[in-house]
Amino acid sequence: MNKFEKVSGIAAPMPLVNIDTDMIIPKIFLKTIKRSGLGVNLFDEMRYDRQGNENPDFVLNKPAYREAEILIAGDNFGCGSSREHAPWALADFGIKVIVSTSFADIFYNNCFKNGMLPIILPQEQVDVLMKDAEKGANARMEVDLEKQTISTSEGETFSFDIDPFRKHCLLEGLDDIGLTFEKVAEIDAFEARAAQARPWV
Repeated sequence: MNKFEKVSGIAAPMPLVNIDTDMIIPKIFLKTIKRSGLGVNLFDEMRYDRQGNENPDFVLNKPAYREAEILIAGDNFGCGSSREHAPWALADFGIKVIVSTSFADIFYNNCFKNGMLPIILPQEQVDVLMKDAEKGANARMEVDLEKQTISTSEGETFSFDIDPFRKHCLLEGLDDIGLTFEKVAEIDAFEARAAQARPWV
């Protein structure tokens, strides 16, 4: 997992509330266990018509937002089923930060495990960010994980809370496997002691 420090990029406005994981990545795309390749199907039913043509009115299909790295979303983002394919699809598209007033718990936890930063802010602050995002490609926001701040294109800055352990993992690029590898020396020492104490095992 890549280290997360700062993101300075385009923010896409998506004010819909209750965007569930089936809207993020429909169930027909859950057959794969690969984390890559799902970005093309992100928000599939909203991005494309039944013939597979792009819907020009969908925000991520608009030229200004095709390279968006930040998503400003409505309340209760990521609700519904617990599919990890949802954060996989968002990350594969290029989304690194999602801002909302609230997230479904499982989706929120899965974001951290996949190197994305979900930020919870009060409604009035999300409204400011949403309005800024609506300016298009010329409005670049900056997210500084170390300082725990997000700034609008005009320099207005909001602070956000994050669990210190999750912050550490993002800054160091550590997923569950990476955390385990940090303990390799201790694990090896334990295995060596165990082999001496119980050579018959």
